[in-house]
Amino acid sequence: MTDHPRKGTVAATGSPDFALHTLGWRAFQDLCAAVLREVWAQSVHTFADSNDGGRDGAFYGTWQQPPDPIGVQDVPDGPFVLQCKHTTKADTTLAPSELSNEFAKVQALVDQGLCGSYVLLANARVSGTSAAAIRQRLLDVGVRYPLILDGQWICDTIASRQNLRTFVPRVYGLGDLSHILDERAYTQAQALLDYLRDELATFVVTDAYRRAAQAVQDHGFVLLLGEPGIGKSIIAATVAMTALDAWGCLTVYAHDADEVVRHWNPNEPNQFFWIDDAFGSVRHERHLTDSWARRMREVMTAVRGGAKVVLTSRDYIYRDARRYLKESTYPLLHEQQVAVDATQLRPEERRQILYNHIKLGDQPLEVRSSMKPHLHEAADADPFYPEAARRLGLQAFTRRLQLNGRGIGDFMTRPSDFLREVYDGLDPDEKTALALTYQAGECLSSPLDLDTAQHDVVTRLGGTIAGVGRALHTLTGTFLRHGSPPSNDTITGWSFRHPTLQEGFAAFLTTDLNLIQIFLSGQNWRTILSRIDCDTGNQAGTLLRVPPSLYPRVIEILQTADQETQADWLGQRLWHGFLASRCSNEFLTLYTQAEPTAIDRLTWFGSFLNVVDEPQVLARMQQADLIEPAHHQRIVKRVTELAVESPDAGWTWLPEWEVLLTENEREQLLSHVKQQLPSRFDQILQGWRNNYKPDETDPQTYFDELEIELNSYQKVFAEDTDATSAIEQALEKMNETIWAIDEEYVPQDPHAAALHGDSAPADAPHGRSVFDDIDDD
Repeated sequence: MTDHPRKGTVAATGSPDFALHTLGWRAFQDLCAAVLREVWAQSVHTFADSNDGGRDGAFYGTWQQPPDPIGVQDVPDGPFVLQCKHTTKADTTLAPSELSNEFAKVQALVDQGLCGSYVLLANARVSGTSAAAIRQRLLDVGVRYPLILDGQWICDTIASRQNLRTFVPRVYGLGDLSHILDERAYTQAQALLDYLRDELATFVVTDAYRRAAQAVQDHGFVLLLGEPGIGKSIIAATVAMTALDAWGCLTVYAHDADEVVRHWNPNEPNQFFWIDDAFGSVRHERHLTDSWARRMREVMTAVRGGAKVVLTSRDYIYRDARRYLKESTYPLLHEQQVAVDATQLRPEERRQILYNHIKLGDQPLEVRSSMKPHLHEAADADPFYPEAARRLGLQAFTRRLQLNGRGIGDFMTRPSDFLREVYDGLDPDEKTALALTYQAGECLSSPLDLDTAQHDVVTRLGGTIAGVGRALHTLTGTFLRHGSPPSNDTITGWSFRHPTLQEGFAAFLTTDLNLIQIFLSGQNWRTILSRIDCDTGNQAGTLLRVPPSLYPRVIEILQTADQETQADWLGQRLWHGFLASRCSNEFLTLYTQAEPTAIDRLTWFGSFLNVVDEPQVLARMQQADLIEPAHHQRIVKRVTELAVESPDAGWTWLPEWEVLLTENEREQLLSHVKQQLPSRFDQILQGWRNNYKPDETDPQTYFDELEIELNSYQKVFAEDTDATSAIEQALEKMNETIWAIDEEYVPQDPHAAALHGDSAPADAPHGRSVFDDIDDD
């Protein structure tokens, strides 16, 4: 058996190289600050950027002996200065002449009693001869203890200090990971980096990232919220990378809570579950929310057993989903500790994000020089989207951009408008390549092997097979990415680089009726129903909006779906979700005319109401004035049965039942529950116990739903003493039943490991712009 090297040690032979010259001057200073804080445990009292035409800053403070004085064994207690010296040139050597201005400043600091020790951190190499010369010059101006540490020392320290990598996760993308990870972790890290490499190169440690890391450490769970294009997924992926490094957590990219529970292995406690768009990618998808509501207790069992869980969601989707996530299921979801708003960016974070994207983009020197005077204002754009900053750094998105304050400002605040113009300016092969990628859904397989429908797309859009192949490679890195999607590492191909690019292409398709027809004719009903919108309203999130002239074609597709989903629960939920949330009154009218029995079939819904879809569709039909009196009578009769037999209290709080029931009907239903539930509860409870299967779940989890329903009724009857007392007795009987079952689950507390989450030092006012070297070669 092979012994894997311990994490946090150098696992490969030779010295690592983290390409520190690519960081930029400000990011290098942040790295130096992390060395001070994370490696040497120093508190910095004052930070000063140089404002005399130089490129570097310095940290001033009082040196305290660190617990592990790596590299600084000889530095005594007392006042010290740490000087940062950064160059953007690779493989260069620092010469003493480059520090001429610094020696004069050091003399002044020594005279003021602020500099007994002087530590120089440089990303360049420092030869022995140069180090001796620099050391002597410092001694000559009165420094008692000079110390020079070059780029190789920094790289070695990064390789040996995991907490340093957590604070500056960009280094994961700058060097050979075999120097810092064992073999198994290294293999998965390479897969993550296929997805992350470009993003890590521009990643900025923000308060949102720190809070997410802290939540994972303290609670094992975090929910990242924000608008599209704000950077939620890259924060989640970076936390996954640092968790892999810190704990050896292997990442499982799950689609929903059911997959988390299915893949959780109690014998492999260090699992990291990453769920992007947990409640829907563009719009709220109720079945995903129901999965979390139903499985949250089991997910939390996994977390208590050592698993880490990170969810992302667009904020407007979560606001809709939250109504269906009962606070009693997981109270932490409603607390700030685990719900992190990724939208909140401090001004210096915005500027660094914009700097990184432009500095590491492909804009020529003259363009960067023209942009430079306007970048501070661009970073103050409201709203500020990191994805828009990425596009500003790439020529493919800015060919028609006016390089002045107004042009750049509009680009940052109205990215969708500019994107539509960019798509319109692409040549036929490029449009065809994007259309094929959009049509493919998750991934357009590589190498290209087009079917008949895809060949039709190529022909109709005026592309050629050879041209499309070239265009796919040209568009990779800007509009597309090539590799395996995190959700499926068994396939390789092209996908949109960012969800907003895919949504922008959907908006572009909407302007061309021919393109919409191509999409509808070349897809199966599942793909079509998940990607189209037959509602003319202005909902958040852009899907492919189908005009009324094509409604009959979509109805044909729905009829096919109806026939195929009778025994397909997930397909049925997709079909119901489309009818409930993405159809206009005109469309629903045409659909019910084509399918006159559709509403009848929807009235035969079951329990529990918080996970079945039919009432949502019925409520939408009610809003479209399509529910006949006979339909309504069957709806009321069915919910009256379920309210006691299950018992099911969903009708008391789910929004669709505010549409389906009149106030008088709700009062009658409450009276029915008050009269019938107490007298029938023993029979109901016995039915629950008879259906319990101890080999499938623990009793507490099994009875969770019953407890939730009884608690909901207790809340409704809060002012009715008799009803409340009866429900309390029912809860006591339920608990006695749980205790009587000879199965008991006892969760194990995981061994806590720490992922660094300290706040970054606040920036003091300074005169030097972060964009100072944006146009350096």
